[in-house]
Amino acid sequence: MTTRPRPLVGVSLKMYFSLARTRSYLADLAGLGPVVADSGVDVFVVPDFLNVTTAVDLLRDTPVAVGAQDVSWEDYGALTGEVSPAALADAGVRFVEIGHAERRRMFAEDDIVTARKAAAVARNGLVPLVCIGENVAVDVEDAARSAIDQVLAALEDVPADAEVAIGYEPNWAIGQPEPAPPEHVVGVTTRLREALAHRSGTTRILYGGSAGPGLFTKVAEGVDGLFLGRFAHDVHNFRAVIDEIADHRGTRGT
Repeated sequence: MTTRPRPLVGVSLKMYFSLARTRSYLADLAGLGPVVADSGVDVFVVPDFLNVTTAVDLLRDTPVAVGAQDVSWEDYGALTGEVSPAALADAGVRFVEIGHAERRRMFAEDDIVTARKAAAVARNGLVPLVCIGENVAVDVEDAARSAIDQVLAALEDVPADAEVAIGYEPNWAIGQPEPAPPEHVVGVTTRLREALAHRSGTTRILYGGSAGPGLFTKVAEGVDGLFLGRFAHDVHNFRAVIDEIADHRGTRGT
């Protein structure tokens, strides 16, 4: 039996909060440090860029990692408005979210751009969190083909021994009242795991797209955790999901 990696759960704050609200949230999250440490679950938060260093400072003595919402494909240079992956590494960031459906839809980022960013993230010792997902509701086989094509393209120049996280987020389920059906999620992510079996580096698959309480137990066969959105903008809700994952995987104290 193949040993599954440690579970992973994270939340993106996107651009919902003011500076003060973000800092209040991060302080509350820091207060969950002992809970996270005991859970055996790896946890991260992805604030807006203005609060990345604030997040690192507030969470420094906790097991909660910090992520960034995007990145440049170049380490340094004349790229006005971009953010250097090397600078993110210096700042103490661990995860970098790339390829999100909003970046693809609103900013015309394609598989080539995502692949360049993933390579930049990996070469700077950070963990690419590659977001993938089909645009419209289709059957499991078609959705899996789309997901596999996207992730293999994104990881083309990422070393096989580099750690990566994959956020499977069916675009049609993002921001909706209900997540994708559990059988759909498990069907797609199981096939995705098989397609990534050649990788030697830690490879964790998360589900995102209206993820919330009670979902992990239904999709745990296919995923290693969840990538949460607005539901987890309440720290109490975030804790509930961490507890659920820890209880289901039996990781407390590990």
